[in-house]
This record gives sequence, structure tokens and C-alpha cells, in this order.
Amino acid sequence: MPERKLPRVRIIAERTFAALEHFLHIEAVSGAVLLAAAAFALAWANSAMADSYHHLWQLSFAIRLGGFIFDHPLHFWINDVLMTVFFLVVGMEIRREVHEGALTDLRQALLPVAAALGGVLVPALLYLGLNGAGPQRQGWAVPTATDIAFAVGVLALLGKSIPGNIRIFLLALAIIDDIVAVLIIAFFYSSGLHYGGFAVAGLGVVMVSSLHIIGIGSAYAYVLPGAVIWAGLLMTGVHPTLAGVVLGLMTPVMPMRASKNPLDTQREMLPPVVRVQAALHPWVAYGVMPLFALANAGVTVDGVDLSRSGPQWVMAGVAIALVAGKFSGIVSVSWLTVRLGFCRLPPGVDWGGVCLIGLLGGIGFTMSIFIAMLAFEDANLLGAAKLGVLAGSVIATASGLGWGTIYVRGRRRQA
Repeated sequence: MPERKLPRVRIIAERTFAALEHFLHIEAVSGAVLLAAAAFALAWANSAMADSYHHLWQLSFAIRLGGFIFDHPLHFWINDVLMTVFFLVVGMEIRREVHEGALTDLRQALLPVAAALGGVLVPALLYLGLNGAGPQRQGWAVPTATDIAFAVGVLALLGKSIPGNIRIFLLALAIIDDIVAVLIIAFFYSSGLHYGGFAVAGLGVVMVSSLHIIGIGSAYAYVLPGAVIWAGLLMTGVHPTLAGVVLGLMTPVMPMRASKNPLDTQREMLPPVVRVQAALHPWVAYGVMPLFALANAGVTVDGVDLSRSGPQWVMAGVAIALVAGKFSGIVSVSWLTVRLGFCRLPPGVDWGGVCLIGLLGGIGFTMSIFIAMLAFEDANLLGAAKLGVLAGSVIATASGLGWGTIYVRGRRRQA
């Protein structure tokens, strides 16, 4: 019986959707969209319509279930809810690497931990060296945080020529950096953690584990347990987006159902860590991350009096610590631990790649600005710290792109 030919319209449609899917998975495109959103936010926040920018993110959105009301501004829903999906994808990517990639070796897996700690300690000490007295010293933790979304977005602009293990190194480093930043906030800038929330989060983890044991592979089944983990972390006072990392690291790396039925589709046979990550990638790259950039990159640069030495040194201290401190801390501690034999570089990662990670680690933005708001009660010092975060992040971005371009060209010549 002759094989039926597909209608031409259907062939064109399938090719179009295939091309669109390929386009949506190009990392460089998503990185460009992210930076365009950040540039638009910065221009908007410093235009004649600056008030509308700040007012937009303070609009209240509420969920009501009977007598229960969960009411927060739009900024919260983006930074604390939507970004959980981003961290879920990041957690799943690291889970895959731990299972069968660059992080399977313990000495390779420990390297991002050591680099992250160096990238926290050195900027803090450098900032205190410039602002060791008075209320300015309260900002010592501002330059310790790396903004994972922006750093990964800038790295994506360099394209596929960057080895995949450099991206994994940066992701792991930035997550550890985020965890350290949360602990710093809990112990130095708040009344402490509310430990009852850990019991709630623990219940969510038990629910996820139970679904794994009985072989539930549907992603929708994990929404409720994930929400329980998220709510528990929110109750503790830590950043609830870490729930995404927890879920990502718990995602199965093997197919949930080992069926021999030939009618099973290829999609059903894929491990959940692959299937869910692929499904969420376009939504995160072209929805969550641009929204995040739009909501957080709008730093107003005017209204800060830099005629006094205090604000001047705060701004300079934050910017220098982000650029020079992050780079020197990440690179020097990485070199030292490898030299002493405690760690080793992942395959495909050389010291030029580590330098690239060190430069991109200086992109601060969200967490740095958040810590600055906790550190400074004086509006002028707070404004100066925000300007320092902005200046340092822009310099780190330009330096990372510049060195990354040179690094990529060098690798192409060697190939």
C-alpha cells in the first residue's frame, strides 16, 4: 500500500514550528532579550515616567480562598514566585550534571563551592577596607551576591562556543553564592530564622519523596508539594525561590516507568529531569527572566548626594568589590584549591574559563540591592549603594563580554 503524502500545508506548519522551537532554545537570543529588558527598565526608571515604573511593581495582587488572603505587590510575585520556576530549571540542570556530567567527580563538584566562598569573602573584606568605620560598614555584604539570572543571561550571549561545563560551574557557584547570601541576611540583617517553617518545608520534601516511591511521573502532581516547600521556606525567612532548587535537585534522572510497551511514546520514556527542563526552558528564557530584568534593573541614578565622602566611598566600595573582589576571590581560591590538590577543573574548563566566571560573578543587581536596603537606613547611603551595584554590574557585564569574546576566538584558533 503506497505511503500517503502529508498535505503541503501541514509540512510547512511542522517545519515552521520546528524552526520556532529551535529559535526559542538558542541561548544567545534569550540572553539578548534579557539585556534588552534590563536596558529598557533602566531607561524607564530614569525618564520623565519614572514614577510609573516604580508604581507598577508596587501594584497589589492577592489570592483569596475563603478567609485566607495572600496579598503582595507585583514585584514579590515576580521575584519570589515566578523566579522559583527559573531556579527549578537551574536545579534540574545541576541534578543532571551530578548524575552524569561535570559534577559527578567530588573534586570537581567541590570547586564551585570553594570558588563561591572566595567570591563572598574577598569582596566583603575589600569593601570593609574602604568603608571600615561608621554606618558605611553595614554594607559589607552588598557586593557578596551574584545575580544568577543576569550572569547566565550574559554568558548566553557568547553562544555555543563556550563549553557547557563553564555554564554548569557558573550555575553551581551562583546557587551556593545565593545560599550564603540568604544565610548572611538571616544572621546579620534580620532577627533570625523562624524554624517552624523548616518543618513545613520538610513535609513538602516528604510528599515529593512519596510520589517518587510510588512512581508518579506527572509534573502536575508535584505542584502541591512544591508549593508546600515554597511556603515553608517563606515562613522561615529565607528566600523562597530556593524551593525551586530543592525540587530540581530531587527530580528523577531515570524514567519513572520502565515499560516495554512499543506504544509508549518517546516523551514518556524520557527522564523527568530532561522532559520538564525542556518544556520549561522557553517559558523561563522568554517570560520569567525578561520580566525579572524589567522589574529589577530599573535603578534610579539621580537623587543621590555624592558631595559627601560617606556616600562616595560606599558607591566606590560596592563597585570595586563587585568587580575586583569577586574576580580575585573566585579565581584565586579556585587556583589555590586546584594547586593544593583538593579540587580539579572540570573537563573543557581552563583558567581562561575560570577568569570568565570570575568576571561574570561581579554582576550583582537583585540580591545586592536587597541586602543594601536591609543594610542602610540613611537614604543617601542606600542610593549610593544602589549606584555602586549598578556601576559594578555594568562594568562586570562589559568585562565579561569583552574577555568572553577574546576567549571564544582563542578557542576557535586552537580547534
